[in-house]
Amino acid sequence: MIDEWIGHYHGRRESPVSRLPAAVKLGVALAMIVGTVLAPPTAVGWFIGMGLMLAVAVALSRLPLLFLLKRLAWLSPFILSVALVNALQPAARGSWLTVAVKSTICLLTIIVVSNTTPFSGILHVLKRVHVPRLLITTIALMHRYLFVLVEEAERMRRARASRTFTHDRRARWQALSTVVGQLFVRASERAERIYDAMCARGWK
Repeated sequence: MIDEWIGHYHGRRESPVSRLPAAVKLGVALAMIVGTVLAPPTAVGWFIGMGLMLAVAVALSRLPLLFLLKRLAWLSPFILSVALVNALQPAARGSWLTVAVKSTICLLTIIVVSNTTPFSGILHVLKRVHVPRLLITTIALMHRYLFVLVEEAERMRRARASRTFTHDRRARWQALSTVVGQLFVRASERAERIYDAMCARGWK
């Protein structure tokens, strides 16, 4: 089954970065992330170099800058929480800025690679480095049904909005919490139905 998933690709914006082999991009990204994590706070040159490399990669990948900023905005709570926890530690209070810079570089690297590499290419690389097939299949299924989950959530949100005639902020938050709870129940039930259907077709 995994071979069918590996052959599935919807296409992305063509760019010099997107045409590079997936193994090369993942290898460079891994080296950048590991090097950034292990770099000492005094390695300012390394952080500047990684920032310049990412700037060049963004320019060559032709990814919209607004798109990247939105993705970073979504992930910024993670960066801020890590930096805040580090800032509250008396022994490492002065290095919170370094932690924030490292987190930003790593997240931006992941965003650029994931948006210039087809998911099928990532699965191919994982298969070539002998990652267990069960793990690859699980990742592929999670990726596939993530879109199903988002579609179900959007359908429930529209249904709830069409039955809500108030613009009160508190009421909207209550409606959102209800949608999240119902989505969890529906997702669990749908997962069971999908699993039964897959087993009935001989999937193991």
